Amino acid sequence: MSNNVSNASVKSNPSVKSNPSEITDNSSQKATNTEMTSVTTPSESNDDALDVDAIDIDALLDVADAVDVTWVREQHQLAEVINALATCGRVALDTEFIKRDTYYPRLALVQLNTGNHVYLLDAPELQLSELWEALRKVDVAIWHACGEDLGIFYLLSGCPPLTNIFDTQIALSYLTGQLQMGYQQALADQLNMHIDKEHSQSDWLQRPLTDEQEQYAIDDVRYLPALYLSIEHALKAQGLYDYVWADCQLYASDLYDLQHVEDEAMYLTMADYRYNSQQMAILKGIATWREELARATNQPRTFIIKKQAVREIVTEKPNSMRELAHKTTMHRSMLRLYGEELLKIIRNAKNLPPAEHPACLVPPYRSKNKILSKTVQQAIDDHARAIGVPASVLMRKKWLGQLYEVIALDKDLSELPQGLKGWRNDWVVQTLIPVISKHKTELQQGMGIR
Repeated sequence: MSNNVSNASVKSNPSVKSNPSEITDNSSQKATNTEMTSVTTPSESNDDALDVDAIDIDALLDVADAVDVTWVREQHQLAEVINALATCGRVALDTEFIKRDTYYPRLALVQLNTGNHVYLLDAPELQLSELWEALRKVDVAIWHACGEDLGIFYLLSGCPPLTNIFDTQIALSYLTGQLQMGYQQALADQLNMHIDKEHSQSDWLQRPLTDEQEQYAIDDVRYLPALYLSIEHALKAQGLYDYVWADCQLYASDLYDLQHVEDEAMYLTMADYRYNSQQMAILKGIATWREELARATNQPRTFIIKKQAVREIVTEKPNSMRELAHKTTMHRSMLRLYGEELLKIIRNAKNLPPAEHPACLVPPYRSKNKILSKTVQQAIDDHARAIGVPASVLMRKKWLGQLYEVIALDKDLSELPQGLKGWRNDWVVQTLIPVISKHKTELQQGMGIR
């Protein structure tokens, strides 16, 4: 969900149709915009060198400003959207939702830009299963910072991991080294387009939306195709498009896995390498209970018990309501409701035989001796320069920690993180692992492994 809104009012744009029945045929406009909206599939990323002057930003913005905008409020209107998705090749997407006081997000709006038409789908009024299926079949689905949006997609659709994602935020990290560039900055930097961002926290379930909300929602996808084409051109000119495409699909798969974590594994999202096995057992019991209760009562996990209070329970291991009240920051109303349940969970975890405790986390590498860190960073920097990818994109901190664990514990290379199994794999196996292995003793000492 982007956080931007145009200065203009929707009412000032004659292309906006306020009557949901006014869905018209746009075949003439489609013909006019064929060149701008033609599909470039991932397999075409090794085409001949591109003319660096081929992208006309003004022309892209003219196309964006000329799109028709239509509200879709009734089920029968969805047919045109499905048909448009079947022929558009690529689509830009965003969603607006509310998740402040519920476990399950409430989808309020889906925005789609097929290149020459923006559709605003009134999600609470529609059954969207056909839409989800249609989106799976589009060649390229363009998002900016799609983490929360894809989480909702997977939750509501029941679809497998998408394999057609292009996240412009990920793509821009390759061009700028900035890992989390916002939509507003992306448009300003790439298209010299300036928009405001005042309505991201609006009540998107209210109807009718205000003119400002409506314009915000439109602008979140109005300029995404132009942004994509600008970025795509730059990436192909530098030979980076295939790398970006692979990382976008990796991210889509990671988000799917995150959305499908079993309740019994939720504790791992809060685990700390400093916890002993009994503390891990307490954490697992509390995290599982919290997840089940949050889902059953449809309230955020933090409404039941915040992460800080969970950490305090794990470290203090209270034995009574008094200790629970005085040694943790758990909200008193929740303490009254669930204190006894929590104490039972703690007691049960304490009574587990050690053999049934969850495994402790492997400590991260820590050492005052910087030889390994400097050597590894040099190898990363050298390869990053060689292929023209920022070092922060080539190797993420999390991946490096997982790689250290594989080497220090003599694990099979099949246990490498997915991010190091794709296009990075040859470099990791042939260059980086030998570099780290030369300092294996230091690595193990720095991880506390004897």
